[in-house]
Amino acid sequence: MEITIVYARLYYHLVWSTKNREPLITQKLESDLFPYLENKAKNLDCRIYAVNAFFDHIHLIMEIPPKCSIADIVKGLKGASSFDFSDLYWQRGYGVLSISERNLSLAIDYEKNQKDQHANEKTFAKYEKCDDVDMRNSSTIQEPKENYYSNNNEPF
Repeated sequence: MEITIVYARLYYHLVWSTKNREPLITQKLESDLFPYLENKAKNLDCRIYAVNAFFDHIHLIMEIPPKCSIADIVKGLKGASSFDFSDLYWQRGYGVLSISERNLSLAIDYEKNQKDQHANEKTFAKYEKCDDVDMRNSSTIQEPKENYYSNNNEPF
């Protein structure tokens, strides 16, 4: 039997929201939830490079190997965290964008500054979309009033 060896670097920006966009993600919950998700991802053979949240949704920058389905990984992370954190309920669906290896550090920086970006209304709509409803109705997710990035381009 021949063993296939695959070289792959597959990075993703994942976003999903709490049920009904309820502001369930507190600072206290974050301190328990983020390490929990990192450990769960490791058990699923994935790696979380960055995780952050803003009251009603969560962002993750992850590396997911080709043997894993993105949908199965999200299902595993959402399902396990809802089960183990009794006051946490996730909405159906999620958003995912691929990230090039070259732009990984930019994506991580964007992720780490989530709270400031939301407070200053400097988020980018497509990086905040959680599901198909967000794609069809972007009225709840606004582009920044001014461009945060000096080169007038999106961060990654």
